[in-house]
Amino acid sequence: MYLVDSSRPDPLTPELPVRELMVTFLYPAAAHSPAVPAPQLPPGAAACFGRIAPLTPLRLPATGVDWAATRTHARPDAAPASGGRRPVLVYSPGGGDPRGLGTCLGEELASHGAVVVLVDHPGDALAVEFPGTTAFRTEPVRATVLRGDPRDEPALWRTVVDTRIADLRFVVDRLHHAAELPLPPGLAAALDLGRLGLYGHSAGASAATEVFHEDRRVRAAVNLEGYLDHPPTTPGADPQPLRITAEGTDRPLLLLGSELFPHREELDRSWSVLAARSPGRVRRALLPATNHWAFTDYAAMVPRLQRAGLLTPAHRTTLVGPLPAATTVPLLRTTVRRFLTHHTPTRT
Repeated sequence: MYLVDSSRPDPLTPELPVRELMVTFLYPAAAHSPAVPAPQLPPGAAACFGRIAPLTPLRLPATGVDWAATRTHARPDAAPASGGRRPVLVYSPGGGDPRGLGTCLGEELASHGAVVVLVDHPGDALAVEFPGTTAFRTEPVRATVLRGDPRDEPALWRTVVDTRIADLRFVVDRLHHAAELPLPPGLAAALDLGRLGLYGHSAGASAATEVFHEDRRVRAAVNLEGYLDHPPTTPGADPQPLRITAEGTDRPLLLLGSELFPHREELDRSWSVLAARSPGRVRRALLPATNHWAFTDYAAMVPRLQRAGLLTPAHRTTLVGPLPAATTVPLLRTTVRRFLTHHTPTRT
């Protein structure tokens, strides 16, 4: 779905007069459609992704991969299943990641009854494909403006996170007017916004956690290895905590990290403060023998790239860790699903 926030120009490319977003809805379907399963990445985005991904800190293979070939388990425009109203879970990907890299976890949550909304953050995500062009955007695919880890540039990091926060606020507000959205018949009425949860990875986790704090319509949230402070703008200065870190939370929040993340000490700085200020509300856990991108579809993709000889074992470990996908993916799915299912109960 294509959404436009006309109340603000694009913060990452200010010459764009509005903020454009792309989102995907995953939901329980009435029956399998005869249609071909939807691709993980649409073709234009996949081609752009393949050109840019080798140049990022992830150093993905420059050749030997057809990024457009991977199919999901979802059928486009399938009729929603009956069964009453459903919890709504909104996902913000990690910095640079297209929303399609949250498919494994999103499909798991939808298969257990939720409506899941995957949000792209254009200009940040490596590649976002829109339905067409506009008077102010002459290409249907928008590539990232990032060229490294934005956390190494404090001002840019702040812009990235603030942009994501505004994007998520906008999406949540639009979901509360779902009858006005071009959804499949019956889906808008099935959305139970009294059971609204947010989850995100890395920069997306930072944004989702802050929106969770600011918007009391959100019942619970999951932070998949996202910082809860801004890096200092001058050497020797203290980092600036997000509001949730400074104030604590009175609602359930899961902080889920990876055991091999090399910046664990820096991350723990803000996580420990928040946990201390939120007694009984914050749960902390680690996925064993995993690394930072194990929270995304890379957990399934990277081991296959290694087996094909396109990545070394050491490179694989720096991305997702040494565990097989058959261990990592179910562990992530189960941990997140159980938490969100428990804390987005039926409205009374």
